[in-house]
Amino acid sequence: MTEKRPIRNSAKALIVRDGKLLVVRLRDSDGEWSILPGGGQETGELLPEAAAREAAEELGVRVAVEDLAFVIEGERGEPFHRVDLVFRCRYLGELEAPVLHGDTNQIGAKWLPLETLNRSDLYPSKLRRAIMDLYAGKPHGVYLGSECAGDPEITD
Repeated sequence: MTEKRPIRNSAKALIVRDGKLLVVRLRDSDGEWSILPGGGQETGELLPEAAAREAAEELGVRVAVEDLAFVIEGERGEPFHRVDLVFRCRYLGELEAPVLHGDTNQIGAKWLPLETLNRSDLYPSKLRRAIMDLYAGKPHGVYLGSECAGDPEITD
C-alpha cells in the first residue's frame, strides 16, 4: 500500500534579468546550493500571489508574476509530496524596507548566468536545462516530473 502523506503546493518565482537568474543560496553540513525563491501556498491565496509574496519575503524584491513556466514534483524525501509550480516573473526592483523571512539555512541571494546554468548548483537540477531552453526560445516541457534528494544530477 502507498504511504499517505499530505500534498503541498509550492509557488516558485523564476526571475531573470540581463541573462541571469536570481536564486536563494542555502548552506548546510553537506555544502552550498541554490534554489528558486518560493514556498507553500496559503489558504485563500492564488498561486501567482504566493510566488510574489515569497520573492518579497526571501529576497526583498518586487516582481510582476507572468505565466506558468514549469511544474516539478518531489514525491519522496520529505514529510510531504511537494508540487512546485514555477512562474516566470518580471523583476521590478528591490523593496524599500523589506521584512525578510528566509528559508532555513538561507545565506543570501545570487544571480546565476543562464549560459552556464546547466553546470550550476541549482536544485531541482531538472530545472537547469529547462530554464535555459525557455529563455533561448527552444522547445521545452512544462511538466518536468519528479526529482528528490539523492536523485542523479542533471547537468546536460
